[in-house]
Amino acid sequence: MESVIDRACAAALYSDGDAGLDTGASLLAADPSADEELHRRGEEFVRRAWSRGWQPADVVRIVRRELDETGAALVAALIGAETAGYGQLPARWADQLAAMPAPAPRNRPDRFTYASALLELYRLLLRLPVIEPVGPPPGTAADAPHRPPAHGEPRMLTRIRALLAKAEATGFPEEAEALTTKAQELMARHSIDEALLAARTHSADAPGAVRIGVDAPYESAKAVLLDSVASANRCRAVWNSEFGFTTVVGFEPDLEAVELLFTSLLVQGNAAMTKAEAGQRAGGRKRTKTFRQSFLMAYAQRLGSRLAADTARVTAAAGSEAGSEGRDGGTGALLPVLAARDVAVTGTAERMFPRTTTTRLRGATDAEGWTHGTAAADRARMGGAGPEIRR
Repeated sequence: MESVIDRACAAALYSDGDAGLDTGASLLAADPSADEELHRRGEEFVRRAWSRGWQPADVVRIVRRELDETGAALVAALIGAETAGYGQLPARWADQLAAMPAPAPRNRPDRFTYASALLELYRLLLRLPVIEPVGPPPGTAADAPHRPPAHGEPRMLTRIRALLAKAEATGFPEEAEALTTKAQELMARHSIDEALLAARTHSADAPGAVRIGVDAPYESAKAVLLDSVASANRCRAVWNSEFGFTTVVGFEPDLEAVELLFTSLLVQGNAAMTKAEAGQRAGGRKRTKTFRQSFLMAYAQRLGSRLAADTARVTAAAGSEAGSEGRDGGTGALLPVLAARDVAVTGTAERMFPRTTTTRLRGATDAEGWTHGTAAADRARMGGAGPEIRR
């Protein structure tokens, strides 16, 4: 005999509109004995998302984007329950789980509304497509990191985070500039050290990938900024505008650098944009969405050239230092190591995304917004035609 859960899901999950949701929710609201099975069914849908390449942060992001905060809290509860059963979770999942919204409580007094919200969530989870995985799903033998972190690595990352936090908090542009530049230099040097260590020890390390949310508003400008940060840190970025994320491919130290720096520069850029808008309003000129879009696009494009220059400078200095000390053959030995890693990253990105396209982005139509955004990028210390991005 067909269960209440089966009848409710059949009515709600395979149709569009509210009629099916109302029918399914009515069936569930009238039968409290079905509650536990209803939640187990939700965990099954979450598990199916893992097998399709999704990770916890991706699922919460798409639910929040397509539904609302209530849906995000509901799926957070399901994710927490589903992942609690694994002895070991893949790398990065612990951080994603810690950053999820507070789970919604089960079995609210208004049973119909609660059941309706769950079924709407299940409908979305059921329809999630297969996406390119950036790591193994939980419960597989391959979910352990490739290599334990090198001794001293946490201290380096802590120092970088501290520098960027100070850059975000200061009200003095020159101080933010110095702090952010120092953080990028540390990231670049750390990447070089890791590359040389891997070459000397014949490490089997291979490029990995991470997905980073690129949320509205002004998502195209944010995607350009992320692409600039990725390129400067020897990574490749592919933007998926439909689902609101960019996949970044690179070696682990470089992926960490991209995540940290992108987050910080976005905070700094938004703060500078707010300040510039306030100045414009004080002068009697009303600013609009076009000002903000142009500001962030200029900010992202200008930062790209500056970040690349900073990385090139650090690379040249590292090669000269090694040469003067008789280590690693100087720049002549360093450049082939970095080139080999670039080839590996490019090859991995092309295997993961064989059909990407390059899109020229438009929308920077406010001259004053562009001017202020360029100036803010120069202060952040981190550029031709309109920017292009892989998607």
